[in-house]
Amino acid sequence: MASGWAHDGAVQDQIDSTVADAVQRARLALSHGESAEFCHECGEPIPEARRKALPGVQYCIACQSELDKKQQASAGYNRRGSKDSQLR
Repeated sequence: MASGWAHDGAVQDQIDSTVADAVQRARLALSHGESAEFCHECGEPIPEARRKALPGVQYCIACQSELDKKQQASAGYNRRGSKDSQLR
């Protein structure tokens, strides 16, 4: 089905692009390397189970939760938001 000037499959291409971008951002956010024994923020020991479960972890659970909240609050808006919102 044609939709204006867009080629067939343009909506699916936009969805695929949005998903690929989200996957790439998630992969880049994963920690790499050796885990820290003590939290870089508060200095508390990081439990061994957490260090084994998340290679490269640098923060305790409490500090990581706070950092995640700050990142979500400062994420701003989706620059593709106007297009993505039309797809929903």
